[in-house]
Amino acid sequence: MKKLSLAMALAATLVLPGCGYNRLQSTDEQIKAGWAEVVNQYQRRADLIPNLVNTVKGFAAQEQQVLLGVTNARAKVGSIQATPELINDPQAFMRFQQAQGELSSALSRLMVVVERYPNLKSDQNFRDLQAQLEGTENRIAVARNRYIKAVQEYNLVVRQFPTNLTAMLFSFKEKPQFTVENEKEISIAPKVDFGAPAPK
Repeated sequence: MKKLSLAMALAATLVLPGCGYNRLQSTDEQIKAGWAEVVNQYQRRADLIPNLVNTVKGFAAQEQQVLLGVTNARAKVGSIQATPELINDPQAFMRFQQAQGELSSALSRLMVVVERYPNLKSDQNFRDLQAQLEGTENRIAVARNRYIKAVQEYNLVVRQFPTNLTAMLFSFKEKPQFTVENEKEISIAPKVDFGAPAPK
């Protein structure tokens, strides 16, 4: 009897106009596409780091602690498999986000170190890497914002009536969202400026 009731409820939901199944599918696909772009841009940043570290090392080999910090943070990021399934696991998503945050912090410390070496700042290879890193940080910010909007739309569909009934029947669950300690930072790309004066 219970199975019959469930089957009838399912049938009724599916025949109702606006049951939301197709909308759930399309918003879920938007999230997957947005996530793929986020991962792509983070990977682009990770790919730049070995060249950046080697270039800095050529001019500032004595800064081993900072260089090692960047290398270790990159290794930690690389150890997390950023699969599409990760966006359905809030704990894994948080670990991914924390690792990316640690890498951003390590890169920021490297930027401060660069200020001590005028010859490094004037090196053409370094300037090219700087431009690529700046562009990548901007693309990361754009990709994250698109992903955030896609998740917001999807999570709203999952919670709204009557699509929430369809979501329950087909096990569509809310997706985890990027979070930041300072919410204002979400709309600002991390500053990558090797030419600014070093903080005192």
